[in-house]
Amino acid sequence: MPVDVLSISPDLAIPESEIVERFVRASGAGGQNVNKVSTAVELRFDIAGSPSLPQALRERLLARRDRRLTDDGVLVIDAQRFRTQERNRQDARERLAAFIAAGLAVPKRRIATRPTRASQKRRIEGKRERSEIKRGRSRRDWE
Repeated sequence: MPVDVLSISPDLAIPESEIVERFVRASGAGGQNVNKVSTAVELRFDIAGSPSLPQALRERLLARRDRRLTDDGVLVIDAQRFRTQERNRQDARERLAAFIAAGLAVPKRRIATRPTRASQKRRIEGKRERSEIKRGRSRRDWE
């Protein structure tokens, strides 16, 4: 694969042209450097409009309720953990790759089942026993 792609899996890669990075000033620790250098990275990736993602993966990623996703289907990742711009940039890209890789796994369909008659009976018996214990604590018997 070419160097100008972000590799997610052996058969999925995102071209650099689809990733938008903006460098801003970081908040928090960093001494005088924090006021002068824009080390924090704001990475944006348009999931809804990305031609490199398969349709099924795109739908799974957009269906996730993640606060980093905008209403337009754009994923916004803020990275400011490190003091250098390059390390924050690398961190943001790793987090983007992890987000997309999490959507690669297709969830298993749930098969609806019914409880067995024996398990229903055990459940009701347990409730009945608990009810008897609680009824035995009432004040009526003390008078």
